[in-house]
Amino acid sequence: MTAALIGRRERLPRPSDRLTLGRAGLRVSPFCLGRVREPSTVLAAYDAGINFFFLTADMHWPLYETLRRGLAQLLRRRRGIRDQLVIAAASYATQPEFSWAPFQEVVEAVPGLGRIDVTVAGGAYGYELPRRLPEYREQRRTRFAGARAIGASFHDRLAAREAVKAASVDIAFVRYNAGHPGARREVYPDVPRRHRTLLYGFTNTGGFVPRTRFRQLGLTTDFWLPSITDHYRFALTPPQVNGILCSPATPRQVAALCRAVEKEPLDAEEERYLVDLARLDEGRAERWP
Repeated sequence: MTAALIGRRERLPRPSDRLTLGRAGLRVSPFCLGRVREPSTVLAAYDAGINFFFLTADMHWPLYETLRRGLAQLLRRRRGIRDQLVIAAASYATQPEFSWAPFQEVVEAVPGLGRIDVTVAGGAYGYELPRRLPEYREQRRTRFAGARAIGASFHDRLAAREAVKAASVDIAFVRYNAGHPGARREVYPDVPRRHRTLLYGFTNTGGFVPRTRFRQLGLTTDFWLPSITDHYRFALTPPQVNGILCSPATPRQVAALCRAVEKEPLDAEEERYLVDLARLDEGRAERWP
């Protein structure tokens, strides 16, 4: 049984849309680009309208090498392009005194980057985030490494809900997908449609069932076979969500994402179908008759 519905937006956001992040005038696309497979993906994303990028400052550093290379290529494209970009970087160090150096290392690692616009407390939980937040607020106040806004990526949905309601960070990243739809029960119902803290989903394509697995589950062609981009539509359908942190691997996948968000948001039946399909794939539900 899926959780209660929390509404449906009228139109999916587009890469060229812009949202206000924080109080310093940052304007970001509803799509924030994370890990990629090819450096050219960064250029394709920018050409499609995406100006918001997410780097790690420590954990998973090797996995973001391609994104760093792509950003370096984009920054060489023309003078002044850096001012068109918003760069977020996440540090997963929970000791407050270690919340500074990782961001400076990001700046030094990407030629032409010059600064970070958003420092993010990565992997945040309610029991430890209050110890870290004063350091991040000080980074924003002093513009350390260029930071003009702060955020947190949450693995604790209740902590994310309280952070958004209290506007204790400028942006919150919360996991939400068909395989892990708990935010629709524990976060979205308590978040007003207009809220000061931007709310972005991540791991949006979790629960995707590929075609080969579809056959293994005994599902015939009479059933809808969602594409992976339908999961982006799923993640963006709740009106409380401002955008998503996404990882299209190639320029072709960026183009597919752009085509997908030209479609309608999912309706309630389609949302339930994706959740139930993910449950079936995980062995937590039985096949429909």
